[in-house]
Amino acid sequence: MEIIPVMDILNGIAVHAVKGERKNYKPIESVLCQSFDPLEIAKSFKDLDLKQLYIADLDSILRKGNNYQTIEKISKSTGLKLIVDAGISDMNSAEEIFTHKISDLIVGTETLTNLDFVKECIKKFGSGKIILSLDIKNGKVLSSFQEIVMKDPTEIALTFEKLGIKKMIVLDLTRVGSEAGINWSILDKILDVVNMQIIAGGGIRGLADIIELREKGIYAVLIATALHNGSITKEDIKTIQKG
Repeated sequence: MEIIPVMDILNGIAVHAVKGERKNYKPIESVLCQSFDPLEIAKSFKDLDLKQLYIADLDSILRKGNNYQTIEKISKSTGLKLIVDAGISDMNSAEEIFTHKISDLIVGTETLTNLDFVKECIKKFGSGKIILSLDIKNGKVLSSFQEIVMKDPTEIALTFEKLGIKKMIVLDLTRVGSEAGINWSILDKILDVVNMQIIAGGGIRGLADIIELREKGIYAVLIATALHNGSITKEDIKTIQKG
């Protein structure tokens, strides 16, 4: 199982994401690093022997510019495999962000405007380079796209699997930064109906949660708060990596 640290970048700095309420996000405070500079935070994840990094470019998602140069600098300086959500919903933007040394592009339901874009991305970049993020808030999939809003999470997961998506994030934004535990009511239903590799995010408290996810067959887990406050340690990471 992969442990994938999460970094949210807003106004050019790393911030602490809590429950998807972006107006309340504050500069990150961490036991790993005495800085909220994204590069320094990324280096601290590298020091934990982690191999991948999920970056949410909130400036790009909110259409307030982007942090592509910072993302490229992180890739070159750390060698981490970067999976990035920048709110991309058109092919020109998708092609551009791949020039900045990212590994995989995250397409989030929050910013997705049509299903054809998903098909085009798979055709252009290959299914292995596209990760669908099922963005859930208060039990419902977050999207302005009516075809998505009308369905429940399991139906939507099946829709994307049929389009060719092989890897999907199930991200419960309501639980992000809360350490409230995993939303099994949604995750279990999705695991029952799809054969995709599932990456779980939102509410992870510690090693016990990660082990439970692994036993359920989860491919990877997204973690931020529990790393920054020390609830998950380098020894815990070693334990998971050893299997």
